[in-house]
Amino acid sequence: MTDPTADAELHARRASSFGGRAAAYAEHRPDYPRTALEWGMAGAGHPVRDVLDLAAGTGKLTAGLVATGRAVTAVEPDAEMLAELTRVLPDVPAQLGRAEDIPLPDGSVDAVFVGQALHWFDLPAAFAEIHRVLRPGGVLAALWNHPDESVAWANEFSRLLHTDVNRGVADGEEHLNAAGFELFEKTEFPHSHRRTTDSLLATVSTHSALLVAEPADRARLLARARAYLDTVPETASGEFDYPLRTIVARLRRS
Repeated sequence: MTDPTADAELHARRASSFGGRAAAYAEHRPDYPRTALEWGMAGAGHPVRDVLDLAAGTGKLTAGLVATGRAVTAVEPDAEMLAELTRVLPDVPAQLGRAEDIPLPDGSVDAVFVGQALHWFDLPAAFAEIHRVLRPGGVLAALWNHPDESVAWANEFSRLLHTDVNRGVADGEEHLNAAGFELFEKTEFPHSHRRTTDSLLATVSTHSALLVAEPADRARLLARARAYLDTVPETASGEFDYPLRTIVARLRRS
């Protein structure tokens, strides 16, 4: 039987674990495919002009949204992550703020995008705030990059890094129906991230499960993962494409 208090504490530790590794996060985390962003925006009931990147982190998703030609505002709760975003994207309006208390006026955006973060939110409060800042017919689009586990070596690599610390954290792909929104739709897109063994291990080292792990456990897991990658023909030497699937869930505001 799991301890709800311990699960909640672990969830909070993981949610707040990224700021100290903001530069590494910015350097190593993957972006999102343009097709996924456009599919998310296509869920709106009108053309999308103004976009909020909520829990924007270091701007991985923000940069992709800017490239679509929309007017993008970034909101992020961690000051260190936000500082990295503003260093990389100095022309993007950005401010500190939480999903449960968004520092924007009512009805100010056509779309709210959330990259790799919806599962950290207090969903009822966050959905209420997202509903508030969206114009009628606007869309919420949540995205997650996951290893493409249909690729055998990527599946085994992911399995090697799974630890008990993952328990108690939602995948973020369920319980997405909310008052004031139509039923959610979900699809996924193929994606990849050009990596080496060193840079792939640096990427997974920015995942919350490893950030909060005990140093000895983290070192053991990464050593095991490196030893495995050394045996895989696709990854044993030089650069390779790390196969991903980008999952997108979208909900239209009523």
